Amino acid sequence: MQVKYTPQFLVKLEEIFSESKYILRYEKGNFQAGYCILKDQNVVVVNKYFTVEGKVNVLIEILRTIGINPEMLSDKTRKFFLEITQTEIELK
Repeated sequence: MQVKYTPQFLVKLEEIFSESKYILRYEKGNFQAGYCILKDQNVVVVNKYFTVEGKVNVLIEILRTIGINPEMLSDKTRKFFLEITQTEIELK
């Protein structure tokens, strides 16, 4: 799958979080990796000053590391989630 660094692609990634048990927030902070995962509270915090490209890359990385159950997602979102997490990503 080819990653598109567009606001629409970012919205698709954000939809995965909105349908899952994780809450996605954009905040300012000194995160070494640009994000912070609070697993006990199911909260993902991403640096709000990232560009669209940075946010897309970070969200894909997070989706590959946290345990989201694809069965919780709608059919359309599940298909996109599986494409993102189970295929090799081509960076544009």
